[in-house]
Amino acid sequence: MREFGIDFAIVESHGILYADPVPVYGTYTPIVSPENLIVFGRDMESSRQVWSSINGYPGDVNYREFYRDIGYDADYEYIKPYIAHNGVRVNTGIKYYRITGKDGFKDYYDVNWAKDTAERQAGHFMDCRKTQIDNLASYMDVPPIITCPYDAELYGHWWYEGPYWLYILFKKIYYDDCNFELITPSEYIDRFPNIQVSSPCRSSWGANGYSEVWLNPSNDYAHRHLHKAGDRMCELAYEFRDETDNLKIRALNQCARELLLAQSSDWLFIITNGTMVEYAHKAIKERIGRFAKLYYDLKKDKIDEEYLSDIEEKDNIFPEIDYKIYL
Repeated sequence: MREFGIDFAIVESHGILYADPVPVYGTYTPIVSPENLIVFGRDMESSRQVWSSINGYPGDVNYREFYRDIGYDADYEYIKPYIAHNGVRVNTGIKYYRITGKDGFKDYYDVNWAKDTAERQAGHFMDCRKTQIDNLASYMDVPPIITCPYDAELYGHWWYEGPYWLYILFKKIYYDDCNFELITPSEYIDRFPNIQVSSPCRSSWGANGYSEVWLNPSNDYAHRHLHKAGDRMCELAYEFRDETDNLKIRALNQCARELLLAQSSDWLFIITNGTMVEYAHKAIKERIGRFAKLYYDLKKDKIDEEYLSDIEEKDNIFPEIDYKIYL
């Protein structure tokens, strides 16, 4: 990461709490690895208030219910012209109901109730951070940082009122009496560059915070193929490092695209969660298969240009890619 100009990263809480040696101030200051990558840890308290499926803000009864949509709720003959062309019901984005409760009954959404709730929760979040920082500051010789990372799709997607909550929160922090300021990790590093050296523990945003989402008995078969293809991509980049033939360069660049598509962590995530599993299996198999054919075509100096053109059109991500990045 440092090689590519990345100065810092944000990790799950235990990435800091189980670092070696144990950081003096836990997640409330960053650490720097022996390789000179600065690492911030997610704050558990603020994360729980927003992200918890049990008592997090987005689950409030007054907020819009994501899972009810007129694409499924409305009478079929009425909605038919507005859904999929083959008649399959789909989400339209028009949602009339609020979360209400967990018993299945849903009351109608009231935008004023939702805004009132967001405003109240923004005040609660700010007050909690003020108290948290007051308590921490008396035990620390540098100001604590509360690192609050969330998936971007939470705001406005799963949590329809999320952007409004952020807007009110930022206004309150700016105008109200507040013992902290909003700051980026880069700004904190610039102000307080004396950082403890420690090696972070393995962590991820996946379920339970480690690697099981992407490596478990349901999807572990894929890794040997991904590793083999990765090794072969480096081999091709080295073998054809001075290549001038345009057809071979096209094939080499397409190899890089197929490898990156095969390596997408979404396929393993989908398999673990049991959604569209066959689609994910097929996606991995197709990309590895296409990579393998191009690999052997290049090794034999017999590139099938018609086949190459076909998959260039199908898998056309990263049009400016250069296979030599694998040297």
